[in-house]
Amino acid sequence: MQHTNGLMPRSSSPECLLQLLQRFLKHPNQVNQIHSRLISNGHLLHSPNPSSASKWMTTLLYNTLIRAHLGFSQAHKPFLLFTHMLAHQAPPNSHTFPPLIKAASASSSPNLGAPLHTQVVKRGVLHDPFIQTSFVSFYARFGILCDARKVFEEIAEPCVVAYNVMIDGFGKNGDMGSAVSLFQSMPKKDVVSWTSVINGFGRNGSFSEGIQFFKMMVREDLMGCFVKPNEATYVTVLSSCANLDGWGSLYWGKQIHGYAIRKEIELTAFLGTALIDLYGKMGYVRSAANVFKKMVVTEVCTWNAMISALSLNGKEREALDLFEKMKRERLQPNAVTFVAVLTACARGKLVNFGLELFRSMSNDFGVEPIMEHYGCVVDLLGRAGLFLEATELIKSMPFEPDASVLGALLGSCKIHGTAELGNKVGQKLLELQPQHCGRYVVLSSINAGTERWDRAAAVRQAMVHAGIRKIPAYSVIDVN
Repeated sequence: MQHTNGLMPRSSSPECLLQLLQRFLKHPNQVNQIHSRLISNGHLLHSPNPSSASKWMTTLLYNTLIRAHLGFSQAHKPFLLFTHMLAHQAPPNSHTFPPLIKAASASSSPNLGAPLHTQVVKRGVLHDPFIQTSFVSFYARFGILCDARKVFEEIAEPCVVAYNVMIDGFGKNGDMGSAVSLFQSMPKKDVVSWTSVINGFGRNGSFSEGIQFFKMMVREDLMGCFVKPNEATYVTVLSSCANLDGWGSLYWGKQIHGYAIRKEIELTAFLGTALIDLYGKMGYVRSAANVFKKMVVTEVCTWNAMISALSLNGKEREALDLFEKMKRERLQPNAVTFVAVLTACARGKLVNFGLELFRSMSNDFGVEPIMEHYGCVVDLLGRAGLFLEATELIKSMPFEPDASVLGALLGSCKIHGTAELGNKVGQKLLELQPQHCGRYVVLSSINAGTERWDRAAAVRQAMVHAGIRKIPAYSVIDVN
């Protein structure tokens, strides 16, 4: 057996193989070869009269194998190894369980929590802080907040990591009141603590609160508290700015961008992508392009953001040119890329090119179309007035159309004044989204546009009976 630096040592002692295993922990082929040698030499089997050292050596070997396979994104393999570990009477210790709990989270199976928790109690390692923190994360991930909170409260002296995991858990499950309360009770906070709260607000649609929390963080930094925003903090708060309604969106986005420049924060791929996304959504394509040009390192997500910024602001041809340049740079387009490019085709009324691109997704790029892609193509066909083709596409979809697909068709019906199809699609949409104000307004406008006043009035009346009020529109002018 060989490894990257030459032949494997002649010695096949468990100590030697363990060292080799730890050395090549991130290399699947080598780990599998070492695993095979461990099995063939009987180092993983139960010994009738083991010494204390050999017993714990077996445990250490299993722990290292479990950790290695977790890193290979093989969620089932750590549990298979753990089963073998128990079968061969290698006693699990406190280092065995954190990677297993992490594997359980990755497997998307909350049912694994109870048997793991039972094993932890049985082995007497329940009060290990790493295991407790892992369980807090596990239960929070699956929305079992009561158990997450209970485990957290059992930690004798929670470290900052345990606090951060619990705050993140509250945010993921919509309990920002508890998240902020716990944050305020922390004896010591780090940048992850602040970012977790800001991210929690953004995840729950409370974008303004997230921005206010960032301002508090900056204020404390200026006062010498030494908790400085990092890349994740900037990306998170800029995302909140991009999704904030009203004038504050662009204002605070510019303020935060300016602050990052003053602090000489490196324009990383993800920070740049967040800025491009913000400026693109605000209609500031030139600002987005300037950020894009300044970036030294870009990722696929960066190109996606720039293509989307162009396609959403009337520069469809430039968006498609950038897509072609992306391919020349040997970057692999993903599902998000095709949403942006198909949107450009729809807005630019490039029907043939859009359809060709849609067909090439799975054939040439290995990207299977999802609901958003079908919605883009329905929009493409509908804007061109090709309603027969649009309805046929919807019928051929491998899943039931959702509100985004039907909404695209309804929008096209409004553009072309297609009342009969519009009413049919509109009724389906109201069944899916009975509280969506915009659906009622569009359906009423379609009927009013074709002078079907009785139907337009009936839709408005249904909207009143449902207790829905039209949200007033507003315009924003940036005087700067």
